[in-house]
Amino acid sequence: MSALELSIKYKTLLDLNGINRPLRKQHFFTQADHESGLKAKTENLNYSVEGVLNTFNSKKSKRISQTQAYAYGRSANHPANQEAIANIVYGGIWGRENLGNTEPGDGWKFRGRGIFQITGRSNYQQLTDWAKSKGLNADYVNNPDLLLNEADSMIAAIWYWNKRGINNFADQDNVLAVSKIINLGSATADGTPNHLEERKAKLKYYKTIFK
Repeated sequence: MSALELSIKYKTLLDLNGINRPLRKQHFFTQADHESGLKAKTENLNYSVEGVLNTFNSKKSKRISQTQAYAYGRSANHPANQEAIANIVYGGIWGRENLGNTEPGDGWKFRGRGIFQITGRSNYQQLTDWAKSKGLNADYVNNPDLLLNEADSMIAAIWYWNKRGINNFADQDNVLAVSKIINLGSATADGTPNHLEERKAKLKYYKTIFK
């Protein structure tokens, strides 16, 4: 389904939650398109040994050891153990402090899902609480795969967008800040968001769709 079709199908939901102006729709659907092709997806943790080390064993953060990377990362000898990788990189002290993952297996259970890849027990709980406050009967903590449904994925994307105040940056037409929040977690994060030029190109396209 195209962004325009989704915007029509979920117009009431978008309007009620402030994604109701051209700039806001342009930026929302730009990021949704870039992140997931406008489709609800499950996070792909099919990392090679090198991939898992480059992503989760860097100077800034060492969330997986080399031994674990070689044991669970994809190699010529075995496929990636995606569940083990998720439980390691989204577990432990880091997972508890950053994602609210407190139980064994939370890393895998609450891996990224949806259009904007909601990740972590805390976020699934906050999303559930928000949805219930809106009169929606959905329990994403006990049923995390609900986020693979189109409607629930849209609900989650809107919650994520508004929780982080992204409309403020969309109103400024600040694609860098919006992309940083989506990709790096904060508008003030160091570094450049992945594929920034592609995001800019998509924004130009969506400016022709939502006027």
